[in-house]
Amino acid sequence: MFMIAIEATIVATAMPQIAGDLGGLKLYSWVFASFLLTQTAMTVVFGKLSDIYGRKPMMLAGIAAFLLGSILAGFAWSMPSMIVFRLIQGIGAGAIQPVGMTIVADLYPVRERGKVQGYLASVWAISGVLGPMLGALIIHQFSWAWIFWMNVPLGLLATAGFVFFLHEQRERRPMSIDVTGAALFTATVAALMIALTDAGDGQASRAWMAAGAFVVCLVLFVLQERRAEHPVVSFALWSRRPVAAANVAMLLGSMVIMGLTTFLPMYVQSVQHRTPVVAGLALTMIMVGWPLGSTVAAKAFPRYGLRPMLLLGSILVPIGACAFLLLSPDNSPVLAGAGSLIVGLGMGFMGVCSLVLIQEIVDVSDRGSATASNIFARNLGSTLGATALGAVFNFGLARATSDAPISSEQLKRALESAGANPVIQAAMQDSLHMTFWAVLVISLLVMAATVWIPPTTVGRASRPAAKM
Repeated sequence: MFMIAIEATIVATAMPQIAGDLGGLKLYSWVFASFLLTQTAMTVVFGKLSDIYGRKPMMLAGIAAFLLGSILAGFAWSMPSMIVFRLIQGIGAGAIQPVGMTIVADLYPVRERGKVQGYLASVWAISGVLGPMLGALIIHQFSWAWIFWMNVPLGLLATAGFVFFLHEQRERRPMSIDVTGAALFTATVAALMIALTDAGDGQASRAWMAAGAFVVCLVLFVLQERRAEHPVVSFALWSRRPVAAANVAMLLGSMVIMGLTTFLPMYVQSVQHRTPVVAGLALTMIMVGWPLGSTVAAKAFPRYGLRPMLLLGSILVPIGACAFLLLSPDNSPVLAGAGSLIVGLGMGFMGVCSLVLIQEIVDVSDRGSATASNIFARNLGSTLGATALGAVFNFGLARATSDAPISSEQLKRALESAGANPVIQAAMQDSLHMTFWAVLVISLLVMAATVWIPPTTVGRASRPAAKM
C-alpha cells in the first residue's frame, strides 16, 4: 500500500519537471489518468479473482505488475511512453489496493476494522510527508527516474512478507470472469477521457468522435453486464441504495482529491513561485488530514453511527475547497495547506465509514467484490477527475493565451521565479483559478450524494471468509 500511496505525492511533486523534460504539456493530466484508467478497470476483476483464488496470489501478481511498470517508467523517453508504462503500473495497483483492504475485512470484525483501517490510512500520511521531500531530493540530486525505481526494494520487501507470513486456506468455487465486460469498460472510460481531453484542447471534431465511441461502448458494456453470469459491475449490488449512494459520494470525492493532486503543486510552483518542497507540503496536508479523519471516524462511528460521520465528512470537503478560490500569487502557501488539510479530514471521515458500510451489508462470500466496488468508485472518480479537470485547465489556458499556447520551455521557466514571465503567470493563474471553481462545484455534489445515503445499521462481526 505504501508504494501506491507515495506514488500519489512523489509523482505529483515531480511532474512539472518531468513534463518540462519530456515535453507534451497537453498530456500532463494523462500521466495520472492513464495510471488510474487501468487501476480502475482491474480493481473489480482482481477483487472477484481474490474471492475465487484467494488474496495471496492476487496480491503477488499485483506487486509484480507494479514493479514492472515502475522500472519501465524510469526509462521513459517521451510523454506517450511514460503514459504507456503508467498503464502497466496501474494494473498492479488495481490488485494491491482492493485485495489489501479485503484482507483487513477478512481478519477483523467491524468494531475493530475501523481502527485497523486507520492504521492503514497512517501509511498514506507517512508517504504523504515523505513523498514531497523525496521527490524534491531526487529531482535536485539525481534523475527523476529514481522516483519510480525506488519502488523496487519496497516491492521486494512486500513480496517477501506475503510469501513467508500470509497463510490462507480457501476453498475455490467455480466462477467465470467477465473478460469482455472488463475490456468494454476500459474502452468506455478511455473514450470518455479522450473526449474530455480533446474538448478541453478545442479539438471539437475529435471530441465528438470520441464521445460517439463512448456512447457505443457504454451501450455494449451495459448489454454485456446484463447478460453476464458474473458481471464486472454487479447491477444488483449497485442497485442497493446505501451502496450506490456511498460509492457515488466517494467517486465525486475522489474527483476533488485528484484535481488538487494534479493542479495544486502546479499553482504553488508556477504562480506563487515556491519550491517543489513547499508545493509538495501544501498537497501533503491532504494525506495528513485523511488518516486523522479516519482515526476519529473509526472511534466515533460505533457510538454515533456511520451516516452522521459520512455527513460530517461531506460538509468538510467543500469548506476546504473554498480556500483554493482565495489563492493568489501573493498568498502564503499556508492557505493552500489549510484547505488541503480540511479536505483530507472530510475524505478521511467518508473513506473509512463508506468502506465499513459496504463490507457489512453484503455476504462474506461477496466481500472481495463489494470492497472492490468501493475502490472502483474511488478510482473511477480519480480517473474522471484527472481528465475532466484537465480539460477545464486546458480550456482556461487556451482562452487566456489565445493564439500563443504555452510551450514546455515556458513552463520550465514559469516554475522558476527568476525566469517568470508575467503573461504566462497571469494565464496560469486564470486557468488554475477556473479549475479550482470546478473542484468546488464537485465538492458540493459530494454533499448531495451523501445526503442520499439512508440510515443503516451494520451488524456485528461476520465470520472470516478464510482462515489466515
